[in-house]
Amino acid sequence: MQKRNTQQRRNDIVEWVNQAGHVHVDEMASRFGTSQVTIRKDLAALAAEKRVLREFGGAAPLPSAETKHNTPLSTVTARKIAIAQEAAQFVSDGTKLILDNGNTTAALLPFLHQQKLVVLTNSLSIAGALTSAENEPTVLMTGGTWDAHSQSFQGEMAKNMITAYSFDVAFIGASGLDVSRGSTTFNELTGLSQAMAEVARKVVILAESDKFFHRMPNLELAWDNIDVLVTDNRIDENTKQQLEDKGVSVKIAPLNGD
Repeated sequence: MQKRNTQQRRNDIVEWVNQAGHVHVDEMASRFGTSQVTIRKDLAALAAEKRVLREFGGAAPLPSAETKHNTPLSTVTARKIAIAQEAAQFVSDGTKLILDNGNTTAALLPFLHQQKLVVLTNSLSIAGALTSAENEPTVLMTGGTWDAHSQSFQGEMAKNMITAYSFDVAFIGASGLDVSRGSTTFNELTGLSQAMAEVARKVVILAESDKFFHRMPNLELAWDNIDVLVTDNRIDENTKQQLEDKGVSVKIAPLNGD
């Protein structure tokens, strides 16, 4: 009976999300008379089945082929998903990984279905999604000082937490990319990303190719500290070659119809 009720609730969630466009977790919990933890597990399962798009605080419909072509925002969302799916190749059973805060790194969540993962993050939203997943990994939080701008924990305490461990791979986002310097940001709090890179055997940057047009004053990670850039198929061939000449492996995520 419980299994049937769960499946029916998930079917109803998909129908509601497709009709409403975006539904919050608390709204779903109230409507179906269940806890937010249960709803998050439902959304994790539905996202893995590619029936809804998991977003912070709720869910949205998957972008249709028509929407991808006509709506820039939906195309960006599709590109983030494609990048995350390509980056997931660096995760296998037992991987110890870092997930930096950000929308593109969070897009990895539906693809983290491997066994016995250890995941460290400085994002409350990512930690919440991980701990409500059916295949829950071991989750580590950095702690530290909450930074409202980046919606993440930063500061010396967070850095100290990170440096106490070692990791197989660090997935880090980027506000901007500079072909000469590396990943860049407006935020002056770059120390945590640098600490993440120092304790990981492989550093993977997840960023859409248009980030090369975002001019940011502060260097976050130099290309010397980056092993892989996972981006979309709009990257300029000359830019790709320049990065490869610097020793960075450039992985291009395919996007149907682009």
